[in-house]
Amino acid sequence: MRIWKIVYMLELLVIASLVLAFFSFNNRKFKLISCDAGQGNATLALYGNTQILIDGGPDAKVLDCLGSYMPYWDNTLELVILTHPDKDHFGGLIDVFQRYEILNLLKSKATNSSQDYQVLENIVGGKGINTLYAVDGLDLRLGKIYLDILNPRGLDEGIIEEKDLNNSSVVLVLRFGEFKALLTGDVEIEGINRLAFEGKIPDVDFLQVPHHGSKNNITSGLLRLSSPEVAVISVGENSYGHPNKEVLDLLKTYNIGKVFITIQDKDVVIESSGASWWVKK
Repeated sequence: MRIWKIVYMLELLVIASLVLAFFSFNNRKFKLISCDAGQGNATLALYGNTQILIDGGPDAKVLDCLGSYMPYWDNTLELVILTHPDKDHFGGLIDVFQRYEILNLLKSKATNSSQDYQVLENIVGGKGINTLYAVDGLDLRLGKIYLDILNPRGLDEGIIEEKDLNNSSVVLVLRFGEFKALLTGDVEIEGINRLAFEGKIPDVDFLQVPHHGSKNNITSGLLRLSSPEVAVISVGENSYGHPNKEVLDLLKTYNIGKVFITIQDKDVVIESSGASWWVKK
């Protein structure tokens, strides 16, 4: 009799833990997570059962971020966006595409002849993943999450590795209710200046600082036009001097309320109800 009581109690504990896990993951708050993925970019957007991953960092470390914020029973990403085919953005996607079911992939037409990138391409082709090409003016909606693509300019450019790969980055505005985030990949000053000249840089709440805080990838115009309240620099141990002191000084000059650096602050989580938003630490 005692054994059956123990079994019964264990069953109750399992059910209770599942219920708590369900409600903790199924809350109706939007989350934007700048993952601590090492020297690279990986950003996860979540709302309800919709998950969007923008870049995957350099290696499998991105899986830690997905495992921390996605329900353990949910093995599907509705959309993966590869901003451009540099390994510090696509390397971790190899593991993500092997571990998760990916419904859609959005990328530019930029390519990379490296063996690692061909591995990723082969996985995408082998699984028959629906692939979309990003182009200025493309607007997407997944549930209540809106994506407005600002860059690259056009599908006919076909930028390749030996040309201007960083400026082929997918630059986009992610919107959830009143919250707006500008995600920039590794776009450089030339690309930023073009977007500014064409009036395509909006006022936002959140800015992903381009190219891990490199001094060649941010301008006063970008900060003045976007006027973010929060800026995040995605960076890990590196020999490039990222983030550059001039970039940090420039961010201070524009009185951005909060600047986070993932190597110091780890995952940076923004939550939003649609009407308001806040940083959760």
